[in-house]
Amino acid sequence: MSQIHRAVAIDGPAASGKSTVARRLAASLGLIMVNSGAMYRAVTWQILQDGVDPSDADAVIRALEGMEIGCGIEDGLSTIAIKGRHLTTEVREPQVNDAVSKVASIPEVRERLVEMQREYLTDNDVVMEGRDIGSVVFPDSPFKLYIDASEEVRAARRSKDGEADAVAKRDAQDRQRKASPLKISEGAIVIDSSHLTIDEVVGEAREALIKLGWDD
Repeated sequence: MSQIHRAVAIDGPAASGKSTVARRLAASLGLIMVNSGAMYRAVTWQILQDGVDPSDADAVIRALEGMEIGCGIEDGLSTIAIKGRHLTTEVREPQVNDAVSKVASIPEVRERLVEMQREYLTDNDVVMEGRDIGSVVFPDSPFKLYIDASEEVRAARRSKDGEADAVAKRDAQDRQRKASPLKISEGAIVIDSSHLTIDEVVGEAREALIKLGWDD
């Protein structure tokens, strides 16, 4: 697909640090940072609020058809609202953590949200992070990064953040799903954040973009 604006695609598994890296990288480059995961979490939160079983794909699809989803930008960061409610900390609730992989694995959910993610590029250069940004959302972007870390390090980060979801289980769900599985996109530069500070990872990310042809 043809792109007027530039997209930096950052993918990686849970707790790899990609969200923090994307936010700081976007700020350093003067770009908009889009958290695609927050969109799937917001839909999941609303599904649970509606009393829909996240394992029932047909019920989720029916709920999605009438769901009002709004994407915006505030202070250089993406925002997400469902039925007019601006969601922030709600999307990190434990029940959302437990259910988001099930909801995100439904092709119809991904199709709708991918379309909305691509709309950000209409008016902005963006740094977008997620699990299928380089492979599905912006496959033609030359600027692809994959932020990784060992399972042990990522589990420790989750625990430090007060989140108890099993990293190994989430990894398996993300990699094995049929719709847009997590993978390293062709041409992506891999950065292992296991033993690096956030500033060091951002520095490596900037160097990687230069190797990929980024020109400020």
